[in-house]
Amino acid sequence: MEATMSYSQNIMDDEYEKFIRRMNPPRVVIDNESCKNATVIQVDSANKHGILLEVVQILTDLNFIITKAYICSDGGWFMDVFNVTNQDGNKITEEPILEYIMKSLGPDSCFASSMRRSVGVTTGMDHTSIELIGSDRPGLLSEVSAVLTNLRCNVVNAEVWTHNTRAAAIMQVTDDETGCAIADAEKLSMIKKLLCNVLRGSNKSRDAKTLLSHGLTHTDRRLHQLMFADRDYERATGDGSDDKERPNVNVVNWQDKDYSVVTIRCKDRPKLLFDTICTLTDMQYVVFHGNVDTEGPEAYQEYCIRHIDGSPVKSDAERQRVIQCLEAAIERRVSEGLKLELCTTDRVGLLSNVTRIFRENSLTVTRAEVSTRAGKALNTFYVRDSSGYPVDTKIIESVRQTIGQTILRVKGSPEELNPVQQESPTRFLFGGLFKSRSFCNFGSVRSYS
Repeated sequence: MEATMSYSQNIMDDEYEKFIRRMNPPRVVIDNESCKNATVIQVDSANKHGILLEVVQILTDLNFIITKAYICSDGGWFMDVFNVTNQDGNKITEEPILEYIMKSLGPDSCFASSMRRSVGVTTGMDHTSIELIGSDRPGLLSEVSAVLTNLRCNVVNAEVWTHNTRAAAIMQVTDDETGCAIADAEKLSMIKKLLCNVLRGSNKSRDAKTLLSHGLTHTDRRLHQLMFADRDYERATGDGSDDKERPNVNVVNWQDKDYSVVTIRCKDRPKLLFDTICTLTDMQYVVFHGNVDTEGPEAYQEYCIRHIDGSPVKSDAERQRVIQCLEAAIERRVSEGLKLELCTTDRVGLLSNVTRIFRENSLTVTRAEVSTRAGKALNTFYVRDSSGYPVDTKIIESVRQTIGQTILRVKGSPEELNPVQQESPTRFLFGGLFKSRSFCNFGSVRSYS
């Protein structure tokens, strides 16, 4: 009975949402004239929880660099303005891309549909998605890859993050015999069992989880959710991390307006806005006003937020939790180590072979991106010495000779690596803005209490 009522309620919610969209269709304006160094995209729409993340997610998935953003969603209406460029810092002028933006965000879009509420998961049968979360240690990615190779699974796409002694991954695999999603229930059960054993390792104090599903997953958002649910934001007392290297996150209450104001200063990088908005949304906070800007190498973000129940941050414990979660969201994607790019013909066992060579040469992977396009494997690895220190040039050259110097290329050099942070040895793996005037008056920041 409860399931039937819930299903009926979802149908009513969807119909109501469609009605609201028909009465107030989204309006998208793309302007390449008013700003000399960026394309300005304005999105107006009926407001609902999560809509800001959905818009930012679409722009981020297009690999746009968001240089400025102005956010206003007070009342029942949502209005955002984004200044964006391509990866080369140029305006977006290609007609097919402009048409795609209009289609994705405009009246005929599905970005506000109920499917998006299911954490970015859509159905499909071309691969099986494997979600992993467990304790990080040297050689973990090599062990996971070896298990999949032995079970005749081909890794076609994967994203792996490490943070605060934890590792999370989403791997899309196919059955080597069929080239499609794995249909054999016994084989799926075996994959789950063996990978859980690998993830658990000798650490019995923390959980290890393996989830299997068919279909497409919004990888970045799902990784954030996996690590958030795993509480990777909790730092052990005396963990030795350097406070100077952390993002500067502050949360204060604006009593006059009944908002909590979140300010973030950190090094700018791609997808930074997505990471912070994703975390605030998954923590059930609503951004009512916001302003984002980049100033040279630094990014500054400021948001007026309330919890979905309408209240600002209520206690110091809640404030500290928001700060810790935002710090973790920013740090998860930071790439520590030397960047290596691999390009070669894809084959079953390729990832296992490459990561095994890394492990045998005392290299550990701190982050990895694996993709397959038209039969070619395009992989990016960030590696460090397993002791946590910068890698030796001779080791890198030895690895390249073993794998193939034209196949594995170095981006940057070991000498250019930053000094090793204190927390680095525990990160193994797998192996400005509010200028105080826009939308809401932040000139009164000093009056926050």
